[in-house]
Amino acid sequence: MKIVGVTACTTGIAHTYMAQEALEKECRKRGYEFKIETQGGMGIDNELTEGEIADADAVILAIAIGIEGEERFDEKRDQGKVLTLDPSAVIKNINDVVNQLEKL
Repeated sequence: MKIVGVTACTTGIAHTYMAQEALEKECRKRGYEFKIETQGGMGIDNELTEGEIADADAVILAIAIGIEGEERFDEKRDQGKVLTLDPSAVIKNINDVVNQLEKL
């Protein structure tokens, strides 16, 4: 399974990177391919390409604010392949979140 996503919180510091770390750790544990873009206090890091988004089985938007380039995910959203949650929910319930991604 291949998962891509974006993490972004209101201050762009703690929860952005904590959610990224939780997602990467759980995906690695399950043997999934993954790439998580962060939009935080230091700008956009690890930016997703259109091809990476197109190739993904599921997309996680762990965001508490509007993000740059959200329209990149419109096609996946139309396919029902996007899960949008607050970063704190991802951090607290990472196992359940990845289980939800598997069902998309």
